[in-house]
Amino acid sequence: MDLNLTFPLQILSFAILIFFTMKFIWPPLMGAIEERQKRIAEGLAAADRSQRDLAQAEEKVAEAMRDARTRANEIIDQAHARANQIIEQAKNDAIVEADRQKAIALGEIASSAQRAKEELRERVSALAVAGAEKLIRREIDGNAHKALLDELAAQL
Repeated sequence: MDLNLTFPLQILSFAILIFFTMKFIWPPLMGAIEERQKRIAEGLAAADRSQRDLAQAEEKVAEAMRDARTRANEIIDQAHARANQIIEQAKNDAIVEADRQKAIALGEIASSAQRAKEELRERVSALAVAGAEKLIRREIDGNAHKALLDELAAQL
């Protein structure tokens, strides 16, 4: 191997290149790499935080949905209870109204029966007078014997 002046010059230029690289290129390159690593780490931390926040938000949404379903069920139950109350109230009102109508009808029936009885008494007394008139073949004075006819009508 032939060592001449070119080899030391190559070593010297290589050493200058290493020095220049270590002094001027390597620090900014390492700074950029470290900055990139830092941004990647921050991005990963942000992604972890986002996933935790997403999980918490999903839990809150699920809890809100459960609460909403529970509240909806309560409202439905209250509506059913109120509907049943309204139905019961309507039934009670209908029963009261039916009883009232029945009482009115019974009153009308009783008054009609009383009128029919009075009319029947009057007709029976008229028939009795007519029958008695035919029997004795003379006319009985209705005004003169009114008390007797009223008593007869009361007995009938």
